[in-house]
Amino acid sequence: MSNPSRTLAPALVPVGSLPHRPDLHVVTSPSHEHPNPPRARVAPRVEIVHGETRIDDYHWLRDRSNPEVLAYLEAENQHTNAVMRHTEGLQERLYHELRGRIRETDLSVPERLDDYLYYSRTEAGGQYPIFCRRQELPGAVEEVMLDQNPLAHGYPYFRVGSVEISPDHRLLAFTVDTSGAEEFTLYIKDLVSGEILPESVSRVSPRVAWANDGRTLFYTVLDEAGRPCRLYRHDVGAQPSDDALVYFEPDAAFHLDISRTRSRRYLLLDLSSHSTTEVWFASADRPGEPFRVVQPRRPGVEYMVTHHGDRFFITTNHEAPNFRLVQAPVEHPSCEHWTAVLPYRPEVKLDWTDAFQNHLVVYEREVGLTRIRVIDLPTGAEHLVAFPEPVYTVRPHANPEFHTSTLRFTYTSLVTPSAVVDYELSEHTWTVRKQTEVQGYTPSGYCSERVFAATPDGARVPISLVYRRPLETGRPRPLLLSGYGAYGLNYDPVFSTDTLSLLDRGFVLAIAHVRGGEELGRHWYEAGRLFNKRSSFTDFISAAEHLIREGYTSPDRLVINGGSAGGLLIGAVTNLRPDLFRAVLAEVPFVDVINTMLDASLPLTVIEYDEWGNPNDPNAYAYIRSYSPYDNVVARDYPHMLITAGLNDPRVAYWEPAKWTAKLRATKTDTNRLLLRTNMGAGHGGASGRYDALRETAFKYAFILDVLEMEDWESSVEGSRSSCLPQWGTGPAPGQHFIQA
Repeated sequence: MSNPSRTLAPALVPVGSLPHRPDLHVVTSPSHEHPNPPRARVAPRVEIVHGETRIDDYHWLRDRSNPEVLAYLEAENQHTNAVMRHTEGLQERLYHELRGRIRETDLSVPERLDDYLYYSRTEAGGQYPIFCRRQELPGAVEEVMLDQNPLAHGYPYFRVGSVEISPDHRLLAFTVDTSGAEEFTLYIKDLVSGEILPESVSRVSPRVAWANDGRTLFYTVLDEAGRPCRLYRHDVGAQPSDDALVYFEPDAAFHLDISRTRSRRYLLLDLSSHSTTEVWFASADRPGEPFRVVQPRRPGVEYMVTHHGDRFFITTNHEAPNFRLVQAPVEHPSCEHWTAVLPYRPEVKLDWTDAFQNHLVVYEREVGLTRIRVIDLPTGAEHLVAFPEPVYTVRPHANPEFHTSTLRFTYTSLVTPSAVVDYELSEHTWTVRKQTEVQGYTPSGYCSERVFAATPDGARVPISLVYRRPLETGRPRPLLLSGYGAYGLNYDPVFSTDTLSLLDRGFVLAIAHVRGGEELGRHWYEAGRLFNKRSSFTDFISAAEHLIREGYTSPDRLVINGGSAGGLLIGAVTNLRPDLFRAVLAEVPFVDVINTMLDASLPLTVIEYDEWGNPNDPNAYAYIRSYSPYDNVVARDYPHMLITAGLNDPRVAYWEPAKWTAKLRATKTDTNRLLLRTNMGAGHGGASGRYDALRETAFKYAFILDVLEMEDWESSVEGSRSSCLPQWGTGPAPGQHFIQA
């Protein structure tokens, strides 16, 4: 299941051909570069909450069945297109830059599962990957399991949620979303006959799990609010209407997810809210038997389970705010039987644990960096995996095999293209199986560093930076500052081929790791949620002020960016310090916080009481009201702003950015650009096809370059080595071997 949190367009109707509506004010000026924008009708909706009279002039935009709403969104899109028309040549150049850096025909590193190698590949011109396999035999031919490209034909949006092979390798279960609303349909394909079986199930969440008999499949179904709340068991060949309901979760704060352990011994049913978890398990050999609970839920207690032999390894915050690692016998897994595996270290945050036949792999975080700790289970010996750069990001692969001594992970940094690494757990050596090829990129020409910004309350906010070298003091550069700061999610520094189009034009790119994330441990998260939420915003402002004070940039060259809950961050910061930034890029921003959190019928509202607070409580209401971006728009000058939305977005409804735009346009006192761009055929993540996504990126970059009046300027800096340069690109570090996959 995708994280339950706030983390293509058909041809648009020209403004001049919109049906006339006296209550929809659309003024066109075809001869003017920046025509007057549409202005949404004001229709006050009055309600009283905790004694406060609330007037919402744009509540009517929530009714997508109203043709006036769609007409308004289309009019905003046409206005955005008109304002940006003079950048179409720049957009095209950027698109070809972005596309020119990727290897369009490519192959992933195969994952071994039993006697097969599974992989995906892309072909030039194809929007989507092709899922394939071959037997691990000399001369084995490729078998195409699922080619998404013909399946996606005719859909403006297409996303495969998961692809799960049956234990006997004969059946493929996969889920598909064709709207962006994250309502998937489950299909089963017979890989022997090539037929898709006539037993699809709609309105499911993306993940499914097979039992070991290869005929029994588990899946979860969404309720009307889009919450996965029911677990069903399906027998291949039977009608879905006959599927057995295995579990129903009545608490609207909890979501369900289903998986099978790497050992293949157990099925795990995870029930989670933002602050509490509960895990149930059942034998994968006997899927008809009832599930048993590991540890009944306790408010505020979280835990994650991995199986090994006759025990479960459990990563939990029970009596350990930064999480600890314990174990318990499978027959008696509740907390009174938990025994410590590692001593609790308050300064180290444990993220999760993976178990293999002879090794336990613990992912932990200290001072903002992820580490991998390996425990040899027969001997108890431990070691940390060594990494070649001081600032990096490492993420595990699926690692489907249990009986292996090889751990596969992805390694990257702001200057190091993503590399797939096979690490030998016993030998402590690693092999780079494949590193992303980037046309025209030379790592020695760029530098990554981490600095810290002091806040008024004494905290130190990490800022990850990357720029093209050399960086001359006293010459402020254009700078794009991004942030997120919610749900305890980490905004880790990773390489992106796209950002080279900004770096090579002289930009500094920065990530402010504000409170609300978990980069510095659980306390960093707690210090940026509920009644501490405003710390996220002041942290971001402190980061911006630090970068200006240290000469990296200046207010007239500073652009800020955030999406989803990061859009809340950007919206709140824009209200607090609009003078500090030249431009704002807010992507699917969660900005109508009070109204959304007062409506329990919306997806995510109840589950997110733990994150923002429940505004039915007067104190929580007052606090959220103090920062909710939509509620705090006032008559003043604002920066240039580009705001994006997805019509089918289930996480941040399209009306939040639309209402925010309408209120800003009616209230602000400047003449800066305010643009709303709604993808009328997608959801939270924007376009699904890789080329369509590059088009969207080119549009956003064109906006940034245009408002900074530098679309034709290119950096002339020369690359040279310095002490900040990592040693990755100069050859293998000790224990590394570069080979072709």
